[in-house]
Amino acid sequence: MQEREAHQRKLIIRLRRVEGQLRGIQAMMEKGDSCESIAQQLSAARRALDKAFHEMVACNLRMEIAASQAPEQVLAATEHMTRLLSKYG
Repeated sequence: MQEREAHQRKLIIRLRRVEGQLRGIQAMMEKGDSCESIAQQLSAARRALDKAFHEMVACNLRMEIAASQAPEQVLAATEHMTRLLSKYG
């Protein structure tokens, strides 16, 4: 459980950083900064969100596999994660 809480704290910090990036982008737009500069910052924020998503999926996969006892449970967990990646990835 401690690993999960530590992981959750790291993700919250990452998401707060992205939130700050988004506020910065809004300020850039209000100031009339160049479209290229804004696009660059949007791309960085999107990559940061993608990384948070991938870390969350990896954590979920580790938890599901760790809880699995039988090979069919591992297969079911893997299939579930594959569906998640296909749906949201």
